[in-house]
Amino acid sequence: MNFSETLNQNPVFGLLKDAAKTQKLESYIVGGWVRDLILNRNSKDIDVVCVGSGIDLAQAFAQKLSEKAEVTIFKNFGTAMVKDGAVEVEFVGARKESYARDSRKPIVEDGSLEDDQNRRDFTINALAISLNESNFGDLIDPFGGLEHIKQKVLKTPLDPNITFSDDPLRMMRACRFASQLNFDIDPDTFEAIGKNKERIAIISQERITEELNKIILSPVPSYGFKMLYFSGLLHLIFPELVALQGVETQEGRGHKDNFFHTLQVLDNVAAYSNDLWLRWAAILHDIAKPATKRYFPKQGWTFHGHEEKGARMTPSIFRKMKLPTNEKMVFVQKLVRLHLRPIALVKEHNSCFCAVAILPRKTTIK
Repeated sequence: MNFSETLNQNPVFGLLKDAAKTQKLESYIVGGWVRDLILNRNSKDIDVVCVGSGIDLAQAFAQKLSEKAEVTIFKNFGTAMVKDGAVEVEFVGARKESYARDSRKPIVEDGSLEDDQNRRDFTINALAISLNESNFGDLIDPFGGLEHIKQKVLKTPLDPNITFSDDPLRMMRACRFASQLNFDIDPDTFEAIGKNKERIAIISQERITEELNKIILSPVPSYGFKMLYFSGLLHLIFPELVALQGVETQEGRGHKDNFFHTLQVLDNVAAYSNDLWLRWAAILHDIAKPATKRYFPKQGWTFHGHEEKGARMTPSIFRKMKLPTNEKMVFVQKLVRLHLRPIALVKEHNSCFCAVAILPRKTTIK
């Protein structure tokens, strides 16, 4: 498959080809931009890998692009970024990586394009398009990523146990891409997440939360959360949410599964708003139900005061997740506290969440 006609529609790629020719560097577009091109998704992030110095290629490209082009160099990583207005391109030299058991930071060596594709997280992100004059626009697809895009499935280029053990954040990324793209996770790949889930302990909370927020912002976030739950990852990164799962029965009387109810509320809110903090309020609105659950023979199951206790739990959850504890947290806390109030008693800017939160489980906002 050749994408030269598509590349020629954007002068940036002609300049990249000229810069690669000038520097005599074998160069390729890789990763997400290629994936999104095939999926017909908008993507502004262009990543270029070359066999040689990515920094030299970046500087050569910047000179051809514009006098105002800014080059940011990260010498420790051997990478560079060129930015000029809406144009933003990242450059790196092809590399191969090895990992110590207790760190996701790789030991890096110079490598070939093949080495660079081998280290990618998923086959759909290991696709490359040539910027070289001899085969400009050709797709390089050593792992069947194009077919996996057609099948809507996520697979790792190499043994998934190695891929996830080397960099456990890739397990979160698998759930995130599944949720964002509405893809399935290959059964062997999903099984490897379960086998390696304990390795998530070496990942910083900031990186975990970054991926979690991307799942929360996906079109149907419950899908990503179900991947996290059934793989066992959610039990490690968000046990308070997992505690909502299950139905207890006494005297033949049960209550609803508050975990899956929460996911439905989250989807309802997601269909209504892209606001991250409104979605966090949906996640936390019933978070205190396990702590307030009581059974009374005459009344059945009750969760009295869960909205107030949930509001008191919100700051500690935000601190643990390394989420902002500023007005964003206060906003979420307020909605958790108010979510049972009649809508007429709630100020207008909060009523949207309350209206969505009380919808029946199978209701969706059009």
